[in-house]
Amino acid sequence: MCFDSGIICLNLLLRKNIMTQLTAKQNIQAIVKAIKTEEALLRQKHPLLMHQNMIGMAILLLSLGALIGVGSLYYFAIIPAWVCIILAAIAASISHELEHDLIHKQYFSNQPFLHNFMMLTVWLMRPNTISPWYRRKMHLHHHKTSGTEQDLEERLVGNGIKNPFLRALVIVDGLLGLLINAKRFSKEIKGFSFFNVFNAGFPITTAYFVILYSVIAFHLINLFTPLTANSPTLLLDVMNVFEFLMVVLIVPNIVRSSSLNFVTSSMHYYGGVTNMLQQTHVITSRLFMPFNLFCFNFGHTHTIHHFVPNQPFYLRQMISKKVLEVMRQHGVRFNDFASIKRANLYQ
Repeated sequence: MCFDSGIICLNLLLRKNIMTQLTAKQNIQAIVKAIKTEEALLRQKHPLLMHQNMIGMAILLLSLGALIGVGSLYYFAIIPAWVCIILAAIAASISHELEHDLIHKQYFSNQPFLHNFMMLTVWLMRPNTISPWYRRKMHLHHHKTSGTEQDLEERLVGNGIKNPFLRALVIVDGLLGLLINAKRFSKEIKGFSFFNVFNAGFPITTAYFVILYSVIAFHLINLFTPLTANSPTLLLDVMNVFEFLMVVLIVPNIVRSSSLNFVTSSMHYYGGVTNMLQQTHVITSRLFMPFNLFCFNFGHTHTIHHFVPNQPFYLRQMISKKVLEVMRQHGVRFNDFASIKRANLYQ
């Protein structure tokens, strides 16, 4: 085989040699250096990237405008519901990346009003998530405890769950996942409080679940006992508003969050982790393309974030091609789907 593809075999041997000759710390340092070098070169080449605050605000306003725009097109019956759901989910996925950056104070860190305006806006665009101010604490804790049972953020979205049905339920419905796992989390995660997490969704996430379950309940009841003929006009008017919100905001965010939760819970390891090289693997498989579409290519780029957290999401996208090759050479795994069968255990 090596005679037929000598160059490929030589490259593989060189990569293995590089990885085994260096310690984990040296491999990590090499990756961090590569990421920062590529970012510096990119900023030098494109001076516009120095205006980070303005870029972040522009992306926020454009994605918000896109969400309002597709909602308006659906309202005036210019596009069907399924097109609205797909486009709105993509717009909402951008707001998730912005929230991620805001948690790490990448935009307007010295201007509280604008910073908090952005935080509130990305929450409104993604109402099925907890408050970004509360999530900041959870996410920073994730960086410290990634791969362990103390990593509440990843465990809330299915990481470490072996039962495929329970895992699917947690991925799709965060509230049910929280209710089901509350007792287990109380025993295993230091400082976990069900009510702290639950109340972190008030009032926006609370309103999201009220709308979602109201529509589901209404249609289930209507299936067996028709309500539309005898229901009060006010109830029908409210349900019309709720059903409109289902198409332009609720269902798109179910699609977005389910895709994100599936990707992130698949790529993060749980157990057996001793260093940063072992916290995640990179997902580049074409099988994950539909899911990466609705979480802004998260599977390709999130591992970069683990090595250099304080970096805007669009820069990770721009440097990923070169950086991922360096990561591969220094021991980061790619497409390790066997880990899902092991409940994300690193081996």
